[in-house]
Amino acid sequence: MTSLRYQLGDTGPAIAEIRSKLTQLGLLDDTAPGPETFDEDVDRAVRHFQQERGLTVTGTVDATTYRVLDEARWRLGDRLLSYVVTNPQAGDDVIALQRRLSELGFDVGRVDGVFGTRTGDAVRQFQRNVGIPADGTCGPSTFKALGRLAPIVTGGRPDNLRASEALRQAGKRLPGKVVVIDPGHGGADRGNSGDGFDEASVVEDLAARIEGRLTATGVQTYLTRGPGAEASPTESERAAFANDTDANLLISLHVDAHDNPEASGVATYYYGGHQPGTTSAIGEQFAGLVQREVVARTDLVDCRSHGKTWDLLRHARMAAVRIELGYLTNEGDAARLADPDFRDVVAEAVVIAIQRVYLPSSEDAATGALRIHDLATH
Repeated sequence: MTSLRYQLGDTGPAIAEIRSKLTQLGLLDDTAPGPETFDEDVDRAVRHFQQERGLTVTGTVDATTYRVLDEARWRLGDRLLSYVVTNPQAGDDVIALQRRLSELGFDVGRVDGVFGTRTGDAVRQFQRNVGIPADGTCGPSTFKALGRLAPIVTGGRPDNLRASEALRQAGKRLPGKVVVIDPGHGGADRGNSGDGFDEASVVEDLAARIEGRLTATGVQTYLTRGPGAEASPTESERAAFANDTDANLLISLHVDAHDNPEASGVATYYYGGHQPGTTSAIGEQFAGLVQREVVARTDLVDCRSHGKTWDLLRHARMAAVRIELGYLTNEGDAARLADPDFRDVVAEAVVIAIQRVYLPSSEDAATGALRIHDLATH
């Protein structure tokens, strides 16, 4: 499945299946001739779907887009839902289940459309409460019980309320916090390249600078890979590693590239789904803080923060942020990235943003005002 790739001009039975899924979602009127052809109508529909679902908009149906297309077709009640260890169920029906359970006061964790252990536990707890067999499987009796009860949680999204309370209880001081730093790519996968150096090398160096500063403030840090890694872990593997550390925060480091040499700037990304209630509020806050601190301390163009459903952001249980720090294909950005002093400034910006996640509003400082030596006082 990882090599799956369909795009404009392709033909065959797989294209007919893609067209059928897009038609089912109301994105394509498939009465046109050539039902096995990836034509311009399909290209537009795929791009619309990718934009709507928080995927990278390419018009190409790769393994990720194909999987999300399949997930989108399910509605709550279409199939039995339960926790499968080796291959967790995922889909829009799982999102609907998680939202419903959360509204009823049961803790499913983040609403991410993946039927994991916490969702299974919440289902069993719900079943015990309504007096039906607590087997963790959502079948007709469970769906019926879910449908007849009114929400009991008001005043905001329950999962975000729990996340905010956990953040408050963690305290404002950095010592004792756990942060995972994820240098993108690795091994033979060097990522984007330009101006004589590559993305993997840039983010390895930046990760080391961030790690050193965090360690000095008493934060326990983990790297998803070292500079000598033989291979590049998948996004899901990186998220699983972070989950195993029970980290408070995860930051993934990348550098961008584009065919247009004028493209430039910094952007940050957090988990944000297409449906209401599927955005990580703490992730969004963290991404905004990183974005503003980097922009305030450098002259990189502000490309803002955006919600995405990429696997790393979706599967990480903690607040996770991906930063795209400049474009190697832009002469100005490449010159900045090549400068060790610039990387030091960015590393400090990231560490300050991490501290600001935990500071109550009454003690927070203006963007760009805090410095590393100030953290000892917080």
